[in-house]
Amino acid sequence: MDTLNMSFMVNLSGGWGSTLKEKVENVSKNSMSNRMAVFANIDFQGFGFVQWTEYTVDQLKEDVANGASGLKIFKELGMTHLDIHGNRIPINDARLDPIWAICGELGIPVLIHSGAPKSFWDPMDEKNERWLELYKYPDRNYSNSTIPPWEQLMKEQHDVFSKHPNTIFINAHFGWYGNNLEQLSMILNKYSNVYVEFGAVIGELGRQPITAKDFFEAHQDRILFGKDSWVPSEYATYFRTLETTDEYFPYHKKYHAFWSLYGMGLSDEVLKKIYYKNALKIIPGIDSGMFKE
Repeated sequence: MDTLNMSFMVNLSGGWGSTLKEKVENVSKNSMSNRMAVFANIDFQGFGFVQWTEYTVDQLKEDVANGASGLKIFKELGMTHLDIHGNRIPINDARLDPIWAICGELGIPVLIHSGAPKSFWDPMDEKNERWLELYKYPDRNYSNSTIPPWEQLMKEQHDVFSKHPNTIFINAHFGWYGNNLEQLSMILNKYSNVYVEFGAVIGELGRQPITAKDFFEAHQDRILFGKDSWVPSEYATYFRTLETTDEYFPYHKKYHAFWSLYGMGLSDEVLKKIYYKNALKIIPGIDSGMFKE
């Protein structure tokens, strides 16, 4: 973190109950005490039992009392999570409404990852730009699976945004609209409670630097820096795309982006917001004094 000039990191895999409490305590015991936040997760086992929602709301209250700074929802919701009867759990299932609502009442954000790149549902042919990734990881090919259509998953997610305007949502991976920033702009304009982060989609931004820069400037108060995995060498691609006006440089992972990227050359004002100022607004408990102007 020091090598990357990174002051703060979020662990999105905190779990719940004693597991979460132990992780928060581990952070507080060492030099990372003011440099890491832990987000809680939800146990979907038993979804459908009468008391599941009430129990889960109480568990989340306890987790926040034990130091959780937010809630992370993984992509399995809407795709593979099943209730006790073997039915898919929609993202906008009404039994989840009290959970989204309590997050708003507790003042914690929900970082929600729904679906996957739309290309995973498209035919695996020469027109699919994720062909190499689907070849390497065939389990990501949803074109002939029981996974619902991409458009349905997005609609379910947006229904949640609409039903809970008092809860802050961080839409992971630009909501998988990195290839359609005009549509993403419309989504942000429609839902004032939604923020976005760009983990794993920097390759989609770096091939449209002018459009992407305009988007970042227009929505500079609603964008967070995001990174999908902790691989220090990969951060250089993100920093170069965001900060420089370099031309035609390679992405670090060929099966994500086999094309070359261009830098957006964002201003210091915009960079400070996406690097830390926007996070300070919505994630509780971060020591703002560690960030230098």
